[in-house]
Order: sequence, then structure tokens, then C-alpha cells
Amino acid sequence: MAVVRANTRDIDMLARLLRAEAEGEGQQGMLLVGNVTINRVRVRCSDFKNVNTIPAVIHQPHAFEAVTHGYFYQRAREQDRRLARRSVQGERFWPAKFSLWYFKPPGACPPQWYGQPHVARFKNHCFYEPAQGECEAIYNTF
Repeated sequence: MAVVRANTRDIDMLARLLRAEAEGEGQQGMLLVGNVTINRVRVRCSDFKNVNTIPAVIHQPHAFEAVTHGYFYQRAREQDRRLARRSVQGERFWPAKFSLWYFKPPGACPPQWYGQPHVARFKNHCFYEPAQGECEAIYNTF
């Protein structure tokens, strides 16, 4: 059962995002991007109070660098759609299980990103969960 609403177009858009943001980090890295995206759809806090669909989250200004590059706009591949569907079904993986932010720094991960604590690094990306009291809904189960 899906944890967020997603039609075929949404799955394709999420699949394109996973590939454009993290293809170089393998399937696990792409699933982590999916976790963050779905987490943002599910919560109503912090920077994500007014977004509640996959397209709204993906096209939120300054949310994902990939949408500013042509690679994001290429056709979705079936292997990426499978990963997108897994994300929509609620599969979660550490360190993105409860993360709302990630980024790829040129060096070490900062201990905080916009005031939010660092959880861990996966390959080139650093993941950040909301600070205590910032967004308790992220810890709700499906």
C-alpha cells in the first residue's frame, strides 16, 4: 500500500529525480533520495508545510538541483520506476529513514545543515534529520 498518493506521472517524475540526483551512488543512493522526497510529501512542517504531492515537492524552489539540469527531463527508465515505486510504498533506509534534507558537499559533512543535525553520510551525500521538536511527524509510522 502506498504511503503517499502517486499516479503514473508522479512515479515517472520521481524516477527521473532519483536518477538525476543520485545515479552515481547506485540503487541504494537513489532509494535514499526517494526516502527524503517521500518524507517531504508526508510532513507538514519546516520548509514543507505547503507541499503535499510528489510534483510539488520536486518543483519546490531550490529543493533539488537536478531539476535545473537537462538530465532530469529525460524519459524515465523502468529500473528507476521500480525504485520510485518502492519509495512510494514506504520502504525506508537509514540514513534517510527520517531525513528531510541531504546534500553533496565538496568535503566533509557539516555537523548541521540549516540548523538541522547531521545523521550520516552515504557515499557523497550527507543526510540531515529535523532537530528535536522541529518536525515530530517525521517519526510517525505508516
